[in-house]
Amino acid sequence: MMTAKSKTIRSENQIMKPSPGLKLLLVFSSMVLMLYKCQAGTTNLHPLILIPGNGGNQLEARLTNEYKPSSLLCNRWYPFQKKKDGWFRLWFDPTVLIAPFTSCFAQRMTLYYDAVSDDYHNAPGVQTRVPHFGSTESLLYLDPRLKHITGYMAPLVESLEKIGYVNDETLFGAPYDFRYGLAPEGHPCHVGSKFLQDLTHLVENASTSNGGKPVILVSHSLGGLFALQLLNRNPPSWRRQFIKHLVALCAPWGGTVDEMLTFASGNTLGVPLVDPLLVRGEQRSSESNLWLMPNPEIFGRKNLLVITPNATYSASDVPRFLDDIGFREGVHPYKTRVLGLMEELVAPGVPITCVVGSGVKTAETLFYGSNSFDEQPEIVYGDGDGTVNMVSLLAHESLWSDMKNQTLKTIRVPGVSHTAMLKDEDALDEIVREISGINSQLSFVENVSVQ
Repeated sequence: MMTAKSKTIRSENQIMKPSPGLKLLLVFSSMVLMLYKCQAGTTNLHPLILIPGNGGNQLEARLTNEYKPSSLLCNRWYPFQKKKDGWFRLWFDPTVLIAPFTSCFAQRMTLYYDAVSDDYHNAPGVQTRVPHFGSTESLLYLDPRLKHITGYMAPLVESLEKIGYVNDETLFGAPYDFRYGLAPEGHPCHVGSKFLQDLTHLVENASTSNGGKPVILVSHSLGGLFALQLLNRNPPSWRRQFIKHLVALCAPWGGTVDEMLTFASGNTLGVPLVDPLLVRGEQRSSESNLWLMPNPEIFGRKNLLVITPNATYSASDVPRFLDDIGFREGVHPYKTRVLGLMEELVAPGVPITCVVGSGVKTAETLFYGSNSFDEQPEIVYGDGDGTVNMVSLLAHESLWSDMKNQTLKTIRVPGVSHTAMLKDEDALDEIVREISGINSQLSFVENVSVQ
């Protein structure tokens, strides 16, 4: 007969010595838990760098004694709020909505092309700088005091933080002076080239600080063109070592028809109360805007994009178009600098995922009446994301899909516009899902359409 004491001992022995089947189950459960923690933890994440689009980060300015205001209101005292050393936020400044100050803003944002030095520079007496390079801080809101109306990458950053990314550890930002562009070999481009150098160093440092893991680049809009130039201007060995993947959101590979509207008549970009003619000169002066003109190889050399009573213009007629709208000073830099860049749409040999909006009416043909380019045109719309035409968004497929060493994937998000790509829940889900897949090596199915 078994005593109570022997029962207790037997029970203790059963607990201390589980059966072989239970042992196997416990080991398996521990392995699953460890794998889950590894995948969910930040240690498994590749460092990620965000590259914004045109107007997608803050800019600061300071006025020197050389500054000549265009009016009394634009004197050096404006704006009232400045840092102790004189720096103030140039972009975005909400007073741009008030007509007298719109002119001040435009004067201070304007670039000038110097044919002698073959490069662009600021207006005399205006110094500019990009705050918080390396951090996401200046990408979140264009004005932190007006978060609800100037939010940019804040929703995307929040979504990335939810899967474990940490600012300044695994998550970085690459803001830049988006007014400046780049130039082909043989042409100076001080500001744009300096940005690519800084971005190269940021990529290397982000990789080194994360155990040598290669970096995921996530670009929006114009940032995709800079990312492509970064990759192609570094040797293949550098790309293999430091770049894991490029995720390009709404990349205007072949430019936009909307840019021809901007140059001809000015573009308020949906900002209310602003007269487009007050900002047209500043917008024409932007080197990067000139870079975003429609690429003849993508839009075709005979497809008419602008029609007037006296002339028609295709993408191959941009020099004549610039002359006819009264911007003759843009013809030379377009011919010598921009066309060379348009010819450099070369596959970089690193995996690329392009996330594009579709089904949003996008300017396809501009019809001007007899009252010159000072009036807004009648517009025929086509497919795109509201800013970039579909033929440009999908140019990577027509250019690179047959390349043996180039892996491509396209994700279409119907009904999502160029700016909504960074805010729309469905779009953010797709972007984060893709980045999670890249981190776990499970990302590639060549073409995806979100319903």
